[in-house]
Amino acid sequence: MMKNSATMKRFVKRFRGMHRGVLLLTLLLSAFGLVMQYSAAGGDFSVFARPQAIRLGLGLVLMLVLAVLPPAALFRSAYVIYGLCVGLLVLVELVGFMGLGAQRWVGVGAFSLQPSELMKIGIILALARYFQHFKPDHTNHFIALIIPAILTLIPVALILAQPNLGTATIVSVIAFCICFMAGIRGWFFAGALGAVVAAVPVAYHFLHDYQKQRVKTFLNPDTDPLGAGYNIIQSKIAIGSGGFTGKGLLHGSQGQLDFLPEKQTDFIFTMMGEELGFMGAVALMVMYVLLIGFAMRLAARARSTFGRLLAAGVASLLFIHIFINMAMVMGMIPVVGVPLPFLSYGGSFLLTTLMACGIVQHVYISREQTAPTRGIS
Repeated sequence: MMKNSATMKRFVKRFRGMHRGVLLLTLLLSAFGLVMQYSAAGGDFSVFARPQAIRLGLGLVLMLVLAVLPPAALFRSAYVIYGLCVGLLVLVELVGFMGLGAQRWVGVGAFSLQPSELMKIGIILALARYFQHFKPDHTNHFIALIIPAILTLIPVALILAQPNLGTATIVSVIAFCICFMAGIRGWFFAGALGAVVAAVPVAYHFLHDYQKQRVKTFLNPDTDPLGAGYNIIQSKIAIGSGGFTGKGLLHGSQGQLDFLPEKQTDFIFTMMGEELGFMGAVALMVMYVLLIGFAMRLAARARSTFGRLLAAGVASLLFIHIFINMAMVMGMIPVVGVPLPFLSYGGSFLLTTLMACGIVQHVYISREQTAPTRGIS
């Protein structure tokens, strides 16, 4: 009984030690997302907002669990979590079901789960734990890159088989960012970038027809304004029509009249820009910058390699999604189907985002603690 009481006191102490600013930003962004889902359904809470609210509740619980875990617990379970994520990806290939032309989901009770989203957390944990064993000068040896390459290529290959080029790219970029923060020298990244650029013409021929069409549409969307170019043209019209203050919630013509496709998922930023305008977009980006900035600041000050790379990995995950989604809906890059953190409809990515925030809180709460023999904080 006394042991259970002491454990509960430690959990309560860790809960009270959470960073209030990050918690507030998480709740504000989540609430903002529910409002936009309410608007995406034309003022009907039950269509998108209610299912998202249920997922939000589950995600917040997972966030709190990760935040209050003992300092060494997350470190010790990092490879286990990675292995479970890989196992789920394999399960997708065996018993997964189709959706939007791709086999990416598995059924979990009454819910559908997209394991490729959870893999973003898995790769952060696995690489952070791996590099904890190395001193900065040891990461410059080629041998040190073999295991990270294997840890990255396994899930990337499984995700590409679904097919899901966007998520596979994001997992790869997150891995590159963690390797960079771990101390890998610039020559490796320069060589990798050169290899990617050289492989682009070859890789293009292996793309699916719809992926090739996305590239062609990006280069010239006006060639098929009612077909392949329709989405991005409508997106630009909606963003531009929002002006400085927007047309008002539930009053966006492109979104509310269903000219805007996938307004609850990939194009949620477009709908928000039309209804809340430039000021709404700035408010959203300020919250994003504050959240990412805290994660990077924590990465710079973390006492352990594991904690530093966890925070850096979460910062990269958030930044990559925000940059790609916003650039995509403004026509700066091809449409790749990347959701916007906290705002886009979808349970798996919302859970991933909230778990990432829980990891940041875990690193912050544990910043003054040291795990036995490993120095994990």
